[in-house]
Amino acid sequence: MAAFFQSLERTIIAGIVLLIIIAIIVGILSGQFIRPDHAWFTFIMRWLHVLSGVMWIGLLWYFNFVQTPSMPKIPDEHKPAVTKVIAPNALFWFRWAALATVVTGLLLAAMNGYIVQALTFQSGAHVIGIGMWLALIMAFNVWFVIWPNQQKVLGLVDVPAEQKPPAARIAGLASRINTMLSIPMLYCMVAQQNAGL
Repeated sequence: MAAFFQSLERTIIAGIVLLIIIAIIVGILSGQFIRPDHAWFTFIMRWLHVLSGVMWIGLLWYFNFVQTPSMPKIPDEHKPAVTKVIAPNALFWFRWAALATVVTGLLLAAMNGYIVQALTFQSGAHVIGIGMWLALIMAFNVWFVIWPNQQKVLGLVDVPAEQKPPAARIAGLASRINTMLSIPMLYCMVAQQNAGL
């Protein structure tokens, strides 16, 4: 059993299989089986949006609450394990989760018919519009501020040594800004769901 869970791929497949089993059981118990209609596809898009968002914000908070504050406490000889292995891998999932969250969020808004109202702050979509714009700003920071500067810091692109400290500062500042923005962004997303459109 332990060997099974040592594989991330097998664990994810097991999670999907478990989800299918649960859906079948719920369908049997409730007498309501999956109907692949607009409501079902909208639900799936919302689920993918939340799944992507958990990965994105989870990694954002990992960087800000765990990795960054821990780096000064790590002995110099162990820091390459973080900067050469952990950070590049975490940043890969971080930036693609950000993109997936934005894409699924925009598709969800389009499927529900409120994308224009939200992005232009029209009546009834103010809260979700604010949340969407905060998320777009955050995604911009991920792809066009944090990632290019982290590439310099981690040595993934060749730059003179004197460019690394300013790049680290800019990436760190953008990451802290995203952490700050994530708090009202998440509130707006949840508030809109409770308030309705």
